[in-house]
Amino acid sequence: MEKFVFLFILLSPAASDVVRVKPGDDVTLPCQAGDVFIRAVEWSRPDLEPDYVLFYRDGLSDPTHQHPSFKDRVQLVDRELKDGDVSLILKNVSSNDAGTYECRVHTAGGSRRKRAIIETEPIRRIELEVSASGSNSGDVEEGNYGLYYGLVAAFVLVCLAAVGLAVFWKYKRHTDKKPEHSAADEAVNDQLL
Repeated sequence: MEKFVFLFILLSPAASDVVRVKPGDDVTLPCQAGDVFIRAVEWSRPDLEPDYVLFYRDGLSDPTHQHPSFKDRVQLVDRELKDGDVSLILKNVSSNDAGTYECRVHTAGGSRRKRAIIETEPIRRIELEVSASGSNSGDVEEGNYGLYYGLVAAFVLVCLAAVGLAVFWKYKRHTDKKPEHSAADEAVNDQLL
């Protein structure tokens, strides 16, 4: 059974994330180009020769210079490139797929290139980690830290509020107690005056 993990996260240009996946799984590497007309999409891995994983132009994938290990294992989530979604699906991940992936786009208005390589800065970098023990398969790590620290901070604040309330309650209870004097103590006090 094929398992697709879809991650759609809008981030600033050249954002970098860590994605963890188990061997044999399929994974989606997220990339959003924004609201632009996209002429071509390139996913590459700089540590490989040739370095590109997928080149997509004019509605077709161009395998001319594609690294052999990615043939028939990669595709775009949306081949029509609607809404700027240029996320990449990588099928049947193996440990050899671990590395840094870069997403680039060529938008309308630029000159048409004959070469497959798009010579612009990447709009997204993804560090793919492949591990048999990966319990959070496909999670983008960057966003998880904020959630984790936010929950820890909320827990600490709740604990501090509980302690503060307990101290206040004890103080209030102590100050509300009126000293009980016996009738004899009051009579002695009255005689002294």
